[in-house]
Amino acid sequence: MANNLSIKNETLNLCTADLQDTLSKWLDYLKYEKRVSDHTSRAYIGDVTYFINFMGKYKAERLSLDGISELSIRDFRAWMSDRALKGNGTQNSSRARSLSGIKNFFTWMDRRGIVHNPNINALRSPKLPHKIPRPIQENQAFNLLQSADLLTKDDWIGQRDRALFTLLYGCGLRINEALSLDIKDLPKDGFIRILGKGSKERQVPALNIVVETLKSYLDQCPFPSSPERPIFLGTRGQRLNQGVAQKAMRNLRVILGLPETATPHALRHSFATHLLQNGANLREIQELLGHSSLSTTQRYTDVDAEKLLEIYKNAHPRAQTHV
Repeated sequence: MANNLSIKNETLNLCTADLQDTLSKWLDYLKYEKRVSDHTSRAYIGDVTYFINFMGKYKAERLSLDGISELSIRDFRAWMSDRALKGNGTQNSSRARSLSGIKNFFTWMDRRGIVHNPNINALRSPKLPHKIPRPIQENQAFNLLQSADLLTKDDWIGQRDRALFTLLYGCGLRINEALSLDIKDLPKDGFIRILGKGSKERQVPALNIVVETLKSYLDQCPFPSSPERPIFLGTRGQRLNQGVAQKAMRNLRVILGLPETATPHALRHSFATHLLQNGANLREIQELLGHSSLSTTQRYTDVDAEKLLEIYKNAHPRAQTHV
């Protein structure tokens, strides 16, 4: 394992051979069975690396499967405390993600009969603030999609950006879901098949405007087409990187005067919020977004309530007066 999706040798050297082998199999599981994104893999690797480096020094020995099976609640709490202190006040969200990554590793080992240590489950995740999604307004979304091809010299790149952003807003996809699509995944019979988080498959309706913008982009794309080729390509013909799409969005929001919250992921938020405002129910939106829990989808009712309160304050005659 020699790339940035692997655990570095200096960390592996703190582990015995049995733990090294287990870590390698876990990473293979994440990549080939769980099919997590590269971004998620890097986060897990970072979490496990920190955990191993800390525990190796804390226990003053090379970590083994037997050793981590005997870690106490106090050991785990010491790691979490160090994570908070070394992070100079690391946000709760970062510590919660770290704990989730280590729990994932221990749960995977437990299910395969490799290591059983229930003490990890005694740790509570830090409380996180209740975040409300920040969509953009309908007219802002329409203007963004119309303007998406104005900032590039090459027509095909402008068409690519318009097709990508139209797909995100028109189908409510995560950016990594859209960029992982190949030619063989193009909409068929009015639907597009998406492989989401945890390899969960869902069917999402594809509006005519989505199909048309994809076709317009692919007609102008200068690279040879094949079923296995990525739909969205960079200038050298490779699968488009998220950073390129995010940069294109940043440039657009500056030109159009959109808020900093206008990101590719905000188009997914906008998809859900605008559906809710126009009569769709939460269960339908949950299915379209691929949320495993309805409570995740319910955040969008907070957005709607926030907008309703703003309208009330601006419109109600008593809201403008003081008692």
